[in-house]
Amino acid sequence: MLDYETEAAHYDETRGGVPRAEAAAGAVLRLLPPGARTLLDLACGTGLVTERIARPGLRVLGADAAHAMLRTAGRRLPGRVVRADARRLPFPDASLDAVCAVWLLHLVPFTGEVVAEAARVLRPGGVLAVTVDKDAAHDVGSDIDALLRPHRAAGAAHDRAGRVDALAAAHGLAPAGTTTFTGHGQGATPESTARRLRAGYYASWFHGDPAATEALAAALADLPDQDRPRPAPEYRLAAYTKTV
Repeated sequence: MLDYETEAAHYDETRGGVPRAEAAAGAVLRLLPPGARTLLDLACGTGLVTERIARPGLRVLGADAAHAMLRTAGRRLPGRVVRADARRLPFPDASLDAVCAVWLLHLVPFTGEVVAEAARVLRPGGVLAVTVDKDAAHDVGSDIDALLRPHRAAGAAHDRAGRVDALAAAHGLAPAGTTTFTGHGQGATPESTARRLRAGYYASWFHGDPAATEALAAALADLPDQDRPRPAPEYRLAAYTKTV
């Protein structure tokens, strides 16, 4: 996994910036029940998405484990961020109306613990909204994807939809709808893909050794239009309602 303490300094500009953040925030809002008054954004990072999850009467909080991320988030959400592990949240049982986790579950092998903790802090009728199948969404059928596809194992993804559905059900969370949003600024180029591959950005699905990494980077370097972005991914957000 990347070191998000060091990633914080350039995280926003390398992840689609405001357009992607606004699209993600809008998707979260579409899945919230009308009466929700409190929402916790897990792994809020720099707070770029969190501050845009806004509507009258909704108080939005952020939690992240990385100090550097929270320093930026704290400027955007003064008094509303907390440093916390998503598996051990500093909130009482049944104290929140909604929890969201955008681009978190694909990174961690302890998905079940995150879902369980979100269920604990949700009130009955509360909603958990999470991105699912994140890495699979990056396969847009491009020439880059033709090279990467043999290395992707969608069935092993921590955030595959079927797995998250089952974990949610085990903790009293019933399906409550889905929506999609565009990953603006995330259209890959061969050059950026090779650079990110070498830097370890794809650790959630690429497990090749240094030789395999260099072989794949070389194949990417042979593709045409090295700096032309391919289509942006469409991410999927799934919601679950606490039934008990």
